[in-house]
Amino acid sequence: MSDILRPYGDTTGDGMVQMSFTLPMPHTKVAEGAAQQLANKMGMDPAMVVHAKAISPEFTFFVVYGRVHHLVEVDKVRVVERDYPLLSPKEANLAIRKTLRRRMVVVGACIGTDAHTVGIDAILNIKGFAGEKGLEYYREIRVVNLGAQVSVPQLVARAQEEKADAVLVSQVVSQRDAHLLNTREMSAAFREAYPSDKRPVLVIGGPRFDEKMTDELGVDRIFARGTTPADVASYLVHTLAVRRQADRTKEAHAS
Repeated sequence: MSDILRPYGDTTGDGMVQMSFTLPMPHTKVAEGAAQQLANKMGMDPAMVVHAKAISPEFTFFVVYGRVHHLVEVDKVRVVERDYPLLSPKEANLAIRKTLRRRMVVVGACIGTDAHTVGIDAILNIKGFAGEKGLEYYREIRVVNLGAQVSVPQLVARAQEEKADAVLVSQVVSQRDAHLLNTREMSAAFREAYPSDKRPVLVIGGPRFDEKMTDELGVDRIFARGTTPADVASYLVHTLAVRRQADRTKEAHAS
């Protein structure tokens, strides 16, 4: 595969792309012209409005198709790759017994005003997601699912009460960057409530997160759309094993 790519629409290398957006205008010819103008300013030339539909008296949804002249430089793309082995439930259970010598405790919730539990339930609930059983299925994991609209103080208190090894938080609502604000509040609260070497593993997930923002948001891992229970379980097993080994090394040096 070439390191320089051009978008593909009708024929190879034609640079054609499709995008959609909404303008706060009634659906008129002027609105369609405005949509075309916006696409032109974004570098799409020529730009064709292939779909326009009023979604309310004052808003119109558009789909625009056209050519762009930008290229993709594949060698400059930066993503977060999985840097731990993907384990089956049986392998994860064995690793937990070997590493912790007890069950792993995982507390999950949707925080703030977010009431969308589909994401957290897909990871935690035994029914799982994409043909995989959720963490409740793992014999060596004890799951505490707090559900929706949990405040940050409630989450911290429950994590302390349950002696959580990991805290999983799902955030779907993203208006005005609520998912980012809530995550920063949560990570700050856990840093304040725990010594640095005793804090649970903090994992955040949701469709609008950038997986590269872990340091900025103060969490250990961000999972975006398409994440399965095995991804999360394997990450937790790997991370806790690394932490446990670091603790043993520290204790050995201290003695």
